Amino acid sequence: MTFEDFDLDGGVLDSIESMGYKSPTPIQEQAIPVILAGHDLIACAQTGTGKTAAFVLPLLDKILQTPSGGINTLILVPTRELAMQIDQQIEAMSYFVDVSSMAVYGGGSGANWNQQKQALSKGADIIIATPGRLIAQMQMGGLDFSYLETLVLDEADRMLDMGFYEDLIRIISQLPKERQTLCFSATMPPKIRQLTAQILRNPVQINIAISKPATGIKQLAYLAFDQQKLALTASILKEGDYKSVIIFSSTKEKVKKLERELQRIGIAAKAFHSDLEQEAREQLMYAFKAKRVSVLVGTDVLSRGIDVEGIELVLNYDVPPDPEDYVHRIGRTARAAKTGTAITFINELDQREFSFIEKLIGRSIEKMPLPIELGPAPEYHPQKRPPNGPTQKKNRKFKKPSK
Repeated sequence: MTFEDFDLDGGVLDSIESMGYKSPTPIQEQAIPVILAGHDLIACAQTGTGKTAAFVLPLLDKILQTPSGGINTLILVPTRELAMQIDQQIEAMSYFVDVSSMAVYGGGSGANWNQQKQALSKGADIIIATPGRLIAQMQMGGLDFSYLETLVLDEADRMLDMGFYEDLIRIISQLPKERQTLCFSATMPPKIRQLTAQILRNPVQINIAISKPATGIKQLAYLAFDQQKLALTASILKEGDYKSVIIFSSTKEKVKKLERELQRIGIAAKAFHSDLEQEAREQLMYAFKAKRVSVLVGTDVLSRGIDVEGIELVLNYDVPPDPEDYVHRIGRTARAAKTGTAITFINELDQREFSFIEKLIGRSIEKMPLPIELGPAPEYHPQKRPPNGPTQKKNRKFKKPSK
């Protein structure tokens, strides 16, 4: 199948060709006809499968066929990084057609607020927004959603994980009842089912193998105590001579600490987290994409909000608590049919969680020996529940022994 088979607008096809797209991915092949036909959709597909183009391309075609004169499409996303990323992709995909878009997100200057307000009041064809900032703009008045034909929820599971359920319901209550609604999510937990049951009408469901990392990713792991991880990181980066690396840690505080520790030993790492000003975050992301920054340190939010080709290594400094997050993390490498490496550090407390990851992806990941100079590694007992570890139930109440 080719993109010509979808009978898309000629200008859209010209944009696809200029971007180097050859043939549709599985999610594009299945979703584009559904969207063009006007059906509601629930699509389970992870980042890296081409899902953005799967909804942007048919929506561009529909806007060109029936211009509405106002805001035609609203795309809700969990983070400002994803909003900017989708806006950039829409700009590329609409290069040869007359369709306008605007990303609406928080953290910018007053000028940015006014620019977003103007785009919303004048009615850009496509608005990509984070829920919090959109509600803030809605409270100021002047927004007209009466022309809206399509609502897209992208990374819906992440939005709910971040506590946006009430905000989503509030926004959706202000939209026309007669609309097409598209929901894209990497996972389908019960709360997603609950939300989609409220807002979708007889949706078509598509499920694209969400729990299998790309075949081009070489997956490795090291058993290591926490005090060995920094030296092990230095050894891996020096030996591999990687030009583009993402290191994932479990919390924002750990990300900041790891940045300082890596810089102390001569690794020019930069931390990406929510405490940075918006301008600083944008500049850091542009520098990473341009390979001026070679090592980026972040949390799992970064695993859903970054689309950079050429990342050679993903290093999980901590085992992610959710096996699905492992798939998202390592999916930052080996994109666009390229290859890459994913390495995970497993301490004595995280072995059981890592076994759940191996169960999810359906394979055992090779455990590499530590460099001799780092000393002995923890013994591997993945089925053993560690005392006071993360899998231990907190505040467990014990019955007093009977007298």
